[in-house]
Amino acid sequence: MPPLALLEFSVPKFSLLMAVFVCCTLAHPGANATVVDNLYTARVAVPMQGAEALAGGARDALAEVLVKASGSYDVLQNEAILAALKDARSHVQQYAYEQNSAGEEGLWARYEFDPTYVTRLLADSGAALWTANRPEVLVWVVLEGPEGRQFVSGESGASAAGTLGRAFDRRGVPQRLPLFDLVDASALSPADAWRLDGSAIKSASARYKLADVVAARVAMLSEGSFVGDWVYFSPAGNVRRSLSAESLEDFFRQGVAVVADDMAARYAVAPVATNGQGVPMVVTGVGGYADYAAVVRWLASIELLERAAVERVAGDRLELRLYAGVDPAQLSALIALNRRLQPVPSGDPALQLYFALQE
Repeated sequence: MPPLALLEFSVPKFSLLMAVFVCCTLAHPGANATVVDNLYTARVAVPMQGAEALAGGARDALAEVLVKASGSYDVLQNEAILAALKDARSHVQQYAYEQNSAGEEGLWARYEFDPTYVTRLLADSGAALWTANRPEVLVWVVLEGPEGRQFVSGESGASAAGTLGRAFDRRGVPQRLPLFDLVDASALSPADAWRLDGSAIKSASARYKLADVVAARVAMLSEGSFVGDWVYFSPAGNVRRSLSAESLEDFFRQGVAVVADDMAARYAVAPVATNGQGVPMVVTGVGGYADYAAVVRWLASIELLERAAVERVAGDRLELRLYAGVDPAQLSALIALNRRLQPVPSGDPALQLYFALQE
């Protein structure tokens, strides 16, 4: 086993979010979460080039970033946040005007904000923070159009696929479309997906090994509006919504909100005062250096975790003490985003963080 000193890390508070941009190299391949790399970036429409339009776009972009980083539009009702939006332009790290995407009109600008500033602003305002480690969602969408019912994919309905992807990006939810290869074709037909057959959808999704799955059906009415249903299958249960919208973009926006709001309710956390004693954590099934490295690297990618100290190594059992500004239950939910770290009952009420490392 490596020396214990090698298994301790410390990250200064409010510089933690800077690790977001590098922790893709830290997350273990078994992780169920994906690091959102555009969490502090937003792309918004602007009326023209120029200082005034740029400042207005910065306010809109910062509002979008704060919604992504907190997980809720409620943050925009916070007085401290509303005051900060007036000074959004001064916190833009960089910006660039962009050409229109398919189906978009007008001028667009992409803004990138200082992660440390965004994190501090949310913390100081008392708002919640949803860390950049977020579950990836597999998305099956059937669109009924003039040519019948087809899956929204990169090949068919490319414009719809782009609209769908942008809706997920705006809420900071990582999404993946199925491959739509022969395996998928034999497992789930557009007709099965249109019926929102939960057992068929879950069976077809099993090959992707993602715990979060969305299935949706949407039809365009004669007057050009859209109606349909959106179902979100998650480890916490199923959520279903019937939706109507004037545009496909708005239909997808409403559907993604179902996913983002549900996820944020489970994973977004508000900073709390700590007693400075840390929270004990035990991981069993640690078989060697590679396992130790995987555990420590995953913990290092959790922005709200300030420090983890190894206290004892005994066989395949690793005992640590974690120092974080969140309560143990919330911390447990963040750690369990890694599929290899399975929470198990400890039998000790004082030990809330007890995990078994899976192969």
